[in-house]
This record gives sequence, structure tokens and C-alpha cells, in this order.
Amino acid sequence: MSTLIVVNNPAKWPLHIPDVEVVAAKTYLTDPRYSERKGAKVFNLCRYYTYQSMGYYVSLLAEARRQRPMPDINTITNLRNLSMPRADEQDLGEETQRALKPLKGDKFALSVYFGSNMAERYTRLARMLFNLFPAPFLRAQFEREDGYWELKSLGTIPYSEVPETHKPFVQSSATEYLSRNRRGPSKRQRPKYDMAVLYDPDAEHSPSNERAIKRFADAAWDLGMNSEVISKNDYGRLAEFDALFIRETTAVNHHTYRFARRAQNLGLVVMDDPLSILRCTNKVYLAELLDHAGISAPRTVIVHEDNLDDVIVQLGLPCVLKRPDGAFSQGVMKAKDVGELRDAIEDMLEESDLVLAQEWMPTEYDWRVGVLDGKPLYACRYHMAAKHWQIAKHGDGESSFGKVDTLLVEDAPPKVIDTAVKATKLIGTGLYGVDLKEVDGKAHIIEVNDNPNLDAGYEDAILKDELWRTIANSFLQRIEKLRNGTS
Repeated sequence: MSTLIVVNNPAKWPLHIPDVEVVAAKTYLTDPRYSERKGAKVFNLCRYYTYQSMGYYVSLLAEARRQRPMPDINTITNLRNLSMPRADEQDLGEETQRALKPLKGDKFALSVYFGSNMAERYTRLARMLFNLFPAPFLRAQFEREDGYWELKSLGTIPYSEVPETHKPFVQSSATEYLSRNRRGPSKRQRPKYDMAVLYDPDAEHSPSNERAIKRFADAAWDLGMNSEVISKNDYGRLAEFDALFIRETTAVNHHTYRFARRAQNLGLVVMDDPLSILRCTNKVYLAELLDHAGISAPRTVIVHEDNLDDVIVQLGLPCVLKRPDGAFSQGVMKAKDVGELRDAIEDMLEESDLVLAQEWMPTEYDWRVGVLDGKPLYACRYHMAAKHWQIAKHGDGESSFGKVDTLLVEDAPPKVIDTAVKATKLIGTGLYGVDLKEVDGKAHIIEVNDNPNLDAGYEDAILKDELWRTIANSFLQRIEKLRNGTS
């Protein structure tokens, strides 16, 4: 993948960065050689990005050519009115107060060069602004009113307005950002595509262990794709990549969903895609979806503050209560009697207007079927945790899990596999983990998870490296289809 810096006049651009081509805006816009570079990274450093200016057209045409401009048109538009999601606005406000609190004056200007600032104390604030408005050079103006710092303006600046004292730092920041070597030196051919893997190794409940991330990276590399682990602080870098693989537990009101939406809007291949996250992370939605499709699931009551008695009538006791957005067996309770039922539902209704109640369906283990591209990938038996009714037991700051048996797909009961695949087709064609219970010879869907566990030593116990190659190849095929305009 080629990397371009587009400027108004290359003769006035003093920075030399290895393997980065500097080209005049007029040349970029009119020379056919540049229109044919699908997937190229285009760092637009034109003087202005106003509507119908040269800089505006560079980003606009880069998007039309399926290239990766920075800034993109969405960022250019958002900078005009400082448009950002409410959650991000709140986070930015909190970080602004923290970073600027020691200042004595009431006005402050912050320069951001490829996501960095010269002063280490402003690193987080600079990175946050860059993540929200990914552009090479930014300048933010803050003012303090009634003791509270506010962002008054944020805009791009041309290189000509960079102070002389800042230019050595700009050189190092640009070089570091544009010349990242995502894997060590190798005699093998340079990878054709770049993938981002959103992963937090310190997360309490991560869907993948570090060995799994390494095995996937090796499989992707063998197929001509470089993968780089990124964190929630790398939102502004998404335009650098061709694909995003989310390996953090997803939620709608969470950075994982914002990453998925941003990546999709940039034209990246994304797993998990935003629609799958929306559909899978809400158990109320899934219950309704399965019911309308006629797919077997435990008897279910959608509970609100006025129908608590329906739970006992329709399901009996004990029953299982679920918070709509729970994950990793959290937000799930078993009510053994009427008192526990009412207390649990009242607690859950404080966080959500609806709660899911399902019939108690005890089994020694749950089936987990991994499905990718509408086809079964792996099958596991997740046994219940010791002396517990779930596969995971949480308490006293510790978690314990039952053992995992991994099988060949063909060795699992056909009805379990078929039911799992049928359920995922209601969601999409991505990567899913379907939980089922087998009772009286029938398979019942418990959940369809958009972000399934993929741990080295467990889900790959049978397929070994082939599991990771299959997932990596799915990304490759999707990227190729996107590049060729066939999807």
C-alpha cells in the first residue's frame, strides 16, 4: 500500500520521510497514476480544506478512489461545527479540565501534530482531539469561563503556520507516524493489506488471550496481511488500515461500537460490524428476533414494571433473569422464589426499562458453535463452573469457569449445528458464537454473540492454525471484494 503526502507546493515542503511520496495537489487530482492507487494512504496537507478548495477536492477524490485520506470529508465537515458524539464530548470535557487546571491564564492554544503535542502533560488531550478529528495538523483554542475550560475552536493549520520552534518536533512526529514498521524486518514480500486488531490485554474479560492474537497475526501475515494491535486511544488512526478486527467485549454505549461505525464509514472491512453489535448485544432484541423466525429458544417473557406476575404464570420458578446488555455471564440471575424474583427484577429495572425472563433449563454443559460467513467453524461444550449453574462464576473479585471440550463440527449433533447456523443468518454474515442447550433431543438457542471467545488452546484445540487461517482468509476475501467493487 502506497503512502502519499499531498501539498499545494512540494517545493515548500521541507520534510523527507522514507517511503512516502510528496505530490502536488493539482498533480494528484489530474494525473491518472494517482487515481489508480486503490487503498493508498493520502495525507492531505493542503493549505485550506474549505468547501470546493484544492484541499477539499483532494480528500473528496481520495474517497471516490477508495483511498484513505486524512482528513476525510467527514472530519472536514465535523470541524466546521465541532460535531462529536455526546459520550466523546463528555470525555473530552473531563480531560480538558484535568490537563488545563494548573494553568494561571484564561486562554490556551494547543497544537496537535499527528496526534502529539510537544509537552508530555498534554499528550492525552492531544490524542483525544486527534481521535475525534483525525487531521495531520490541528490547533485548538481553549478559554476558561467561571472556572471551567471550554473548547472554543478547533481547526487545521498549514505547515507554514507551524512555529519554527515546533518544526523539529513536527519532523519527528510525522516521521514516526508515517513510517511505522508494524512488523519486524522480514525477507518476505511486503504485506498487501494492513489490519487493525482492537485489543486490550489488561481487560478483565477479554474474548481472546494474547496467544490467540499472536496466532491470528501469524496467519494474516502468511496471507499477505499485516496486523497491528491498537487500543481505544487509536481511534484517529483507523484510516491507515484496510480492516478492523474487534477483540474486545462489545457494547453499543462503548468505544468498540464507535470504532466499528467509524471503520465502516471509512470503507474498512469490520468484524464485528455495527449492525451485528446492535443486534447481538441486546437480549430483548434477540428474543423477539428468534421468536418471529420460529427458532427454538427457552420460553421467554419480556418484563417491565407492570407485568412481574406474568413471569410466574408463564415460566414458573426457578427462572433466569437477564439484563439486556449483559456479557460473560454477568447481568444474569436465577430466581428461586417469588422474593428473589421481585428483588432481582426491581434492581434490573433501575438500569433498563425492560428485563428478560426465561425458563430454567438446566444442562451439564452449553454448546458453543462458532459461525463465520454463514458456515460452522468450530464446536465446543462449555461445562458449568464447579458448584454453579452457569459456565462462569463471578464473585469476590474472582471468576471461575467450567472446562471446555472442543470437537470437530461434524462430531457435534447436526441439529445443534443447523440451529446455530440458522440463527446467525438472522444477524449477518460475520463471526458469531452461538450458545445452545440440548434438551429432550432438541436444540434451543440461548444467545447469539457477535464477539465470540477465541482463545488459543480452547476454540482452536482441534483446528489449530487452520482456525486462524480461516478467519484471516475471510478478512482477505472481504477486502479483495471491496477493492474490486463486488460487495
